[in-house]
Amino acid sequence: MRLWLAAVGRVKPGPELDLFNQYSKRLSVPITVREVEEKRPLPTPERMAREADLLLATLPPQAVVVALDERGKAMGSVDFATRLGRWRDDGTADLAFVIGGADGHGQAVRDRAALLLSFGAMTWPHMLVRAMVAEQLWRAQAILSGHPYHRA
Repeated sequence: MRLWLAAVGRVKPGPELDLFNQYSKRLSVPITVREVEEKRPLPTPERMAREADLLLATLPPQAVVVALDERGKAMGSVDFATRLGRWRDDGTADLAFVIGGADGHGQAVRDRAALLLSFGAMTWPHMLVRAMVAEQLWRAQAILSGHPYHRA
């Protein structure tokens, strides 16, 4: 299963990127990162729709999409690992995690998503969310393989 991360905004060197790299290097498969930006000063609804189009255009057409969304479903790490394992075992070729812009996802991303996933009720910096996705993917891999990293 190939892993993708599509995000609005460009990551800059710093601790968030270092943390993302620390966890993504531990994954048994590489995670392909695609970054998009809409620089035109569009009204919020139009910008969200444009960002959604740009994000989805970076992904394989058949990819299973997980959209990070504050209104999404909060899951424990074991449940998340179980869901990933099910997609893997069902033959999912591409699994894509999508991080929207400051105002969230356009409707096209929400409609395409197989899962709207929340990291809780708090608002997280978008660059930190990338690292959190990588860590949870590593944790899920550890859970599924019986590695002792995850202790519940």
